[in-house]
Amino acid sequence: MGLKDLALDVDEINSIIRILVLLSVKKNCECDIEVLKHKIEKFIDCPRCVDRKEFEETLNELLAKGLIERKGRKISLTERGHYISEELKNVLFKDEPVLEVVAGLTDGSITALIVTLSTFLAGLSSSLTIFTATLTLSAVAITNFSSFILGGKTEDLADLISLKKLMEYSTEGIEDSVERNKSLILLRRLFDVLKKEINKSNIYSAFICSLTTFLSGIIPIALFLLIPPPFGIIASLIFVGITIGVFLVRYRSKKMNIRWWITLMETLSLVIISVIVSLLLGGIT
Repeated sequence: MGLKDLALDVDEINSIIRILVLLSVKKNCECDIEVLKHKIEKFIDCPRCVDRKEFEETLNELLAKGLIERKGRKISLTERGHYISEELKNVLFKDEPVLEVVAGLTDGSITALIVTLSTFLAGLSSSLTIFTATLTLSAVAITNFSSFILGGKTEDLADLISLKKLMEYSTEGIEDSVERNKSLILLRRLFDVLKKEINKSNIYSAFICSLTTFLSGIIPIALFLLIPPPFGIIASLIFVGITIGVFLVRYRSKKMNIRWWITLMETLSLVIISVIVSLLLGGIT
């Protein structure tokens, strides 16, 4: 699906209103047209920025394209409209935490596996294992949190600036200078909102990643410590295997449109290499 299909090509002011409508209408929700207009103006913090005639024209365009259904003064999204709305939110708001969950599950599971195998092979006491596991998992979770806060913010804002420039460039095709200026005002208002939303999204993503890292790591370690040997190590390895083989592989392959067996091979290779290297380094030190 290209830029045009996602309604991100801004060659007229209706294009921007179309984006705002698709972002504002929720699934399985009928919106009163007047309420929706005020909601959009409140969303971009620009009262009376949306012209009533242009708003109606945009709704008729969306209706003709099969993106909305209209019953009198109320509209709702069709299935296709909801799909494009979600894609827009993913592009503009970074609304799909795929990488965060994948990174958290991967780092937490690998850390748990390394700590469990290391302490089992070394025969460490429970108190030392708890200390090592808590310290290691906390360090990994904090590192992931800071990485997503700093790296995510930098990358997402860079993408947003590039997208803003492309959309502003496309407004040059609007011949009427008044209409072009109105489009630029709406665009700038929209991107001011997007910056705030992306900052919130980065904090949310960082929290999700760090929490997923800690939970996916602490649970198998707890199983190893709480269940008497040798069943503890077996339960811990089974949990890690289920996390990696079912949740991580299935989630990643579904969200990133990759065949599950390719994802499984990549994940297992990463886990095996990481564990072997860590155990070798631990043996050397």
